[in-house]
Amino acid sequence: MIQDNISDVVDDFAKQDILYGERLERVVLVSGSNNVPHKLNRKLLGWFIIRQRGAASIYDTQDTNPDPATFLRLQASAGVTVDLFVF
Repeated sequence: MIQDNISDVVDDFAKQDILYGERLERVVLVSGSNNVPHKLNRKLLGWFIIRQRGAASIYDTQDTNPDPATFLRLQASAGVTVDLFVF
């Protein structure tokens, strides 16, 4: 019974898409639109900033991205360098 319970927990954990992500370090964003290669070789599911080295507002425009399997499209209010985690 213990093995069944452990198996259920491990199976649920293995299904989490965030485990199959990439850390992108020192990504230089310019003010305006930026296409960031995400290296996932599949459609991007999500992203978050790990480190931001300056003041800027950053958001994505993935809904209109013509190539979501290759790039994360980000808008930045100012030039800034960031570390990202993409999954």
